[in-house]
Amino acid sequence: MDKPIFSLFFLLIFLLLASPSHQQHPKLSAQDLNALKTIKASLTDISAASAFFSTWDFASPDPCSSFSGLTCSLISSSLRVTALSLGTGLSGSLGLAGSLSPSLSQLTQLTQLFLFPGLVTGPIPSQLARLTTLRVISLTNNRLTGPVPTSLAALTNLHTLDLSYNQLTGSIPPRLTQLPGLKVLILASNSLSGELPPVSSQLLHLDLRRNRFNGLLPLLPLSLRYLSVSQNEMRGPLNGLASLSELVYLDLSMNQFSGPIPAPLFTPTLSPLLLQRNNLSGGVLPVGPTRPSYGEGSLVDLSHNKLSGELSTVLVGVENLFLNNNRLTGSVPVEYLESVSRGSTKTLYLQHNYISGVSLEPGAALPDTASLCLSYNCMVPPSVGLTACPASAGSRISRPAWQCSVFNNGSSKG
Repeated sequence: MDKPIFSLFFLLIFLLLASPSHQQHPKLSAQDLNALKTIKASLTDISAASAFFSTWDFASPDPCSSFSGLTCSLISSSLRVTALSLGTGLSGSLGLAGSLSPSLSQLTQLTQLFLFPGLVTGPIPSQLARLTTLRVISLTNNRLTGPVPTSLAALTNLHTLDLSYNQLTGSIPPRLTQLPGLKVLILASNSLSGELPPVSSQLLHLDLRRNRFNGLLPLLPLSLRYLSVSQNEMRGPLNGLASLSELVYLDLSMNQFSGPIPAPLFTPTLSPLLLQRNNLSGGVLPVGPTRPSYGEGSLVDLSHNKLSGELSTVLVGVENLFLNNNRLTGSVPVEYLESVSRGSTKTLYLQHNYISGVSLEPGAALPDTASLCLSYNCMVPPSVGLTACPASAGSRISRPAWQCSVFNNGSSKG
């Protein structure tokens, strides 16, 4: 071997041996570390028994592996926080108290932000809008106040927004519901008000129950699978729901909706169907020549409305069916009673209508699991149609004859 080549060979060997056996472990960025210090300072554990921040020791050489609730990723040679869960979420945990720090916006690579149930108060920081990579924001079951920040409409990558069970006020920012990637919007159990703005064409899940929303239902996307606006102050017809063929859950109960129920809503793929305590009118109409087949676990509640006419067989087989406190007339189709007898229907409430006939023999036996109530109609019901009536049905077995006569002549308010 030539001397220059020999020398070069040993030089390479020397350099390899002199090099460290492993590269230095990347550290959490100073920006994220400082943000975490401020976040911790603004929050406190309610209970020492399940102290979330007990692992947040800033003397630790590797917060990403030792801090609870932290997920980090290597980005541009340094570790950055990409997911942050504040609180343990464990059963029995009281969660955190304090407020959400605007310093959350310094975690510029954050994609997921979770706040577990606790007693965190104050507003949602508008600075969260700087986190353009955010896909999930879940800040549920706390005591957050103030409006939903309009700035959140700038989060074009947002997939899920859950701010439920807080004390938020004001209206929904119009552009928020039209974010192109938004699939899940949950604002239930707050004190939000106003009319609902137009909704994204991609939305799958919309839950606005227990607020103070008013006005009409907006045009809703065909992709929608879950819709709840129960316990609000909304009104108007439901005809816009007829084309929502993907719906599997619908709860519009305890509002002021009116007009007929669109026939396409009577389908076994849509259960539960909860429309009770509105001002809905018209009949319970069949979908087509064939009757749909409801099955185990199905639930339809149309009680406390103004539904009228004879009952069609479209809801036969529903496991728990509530049609009480309406204006239904005629005889109960025998198919409903057969469904109760064979145990497919476990609850059938028809009390407080104007029904005049039922094909159930006195003394007929029903399964122990069956709850059939036929009280306060325009007939004397068989005894098995009374034993399962709730206390709210009252003690009167039948309507007074004059009520039935007046209503059947079209001049009763029911």
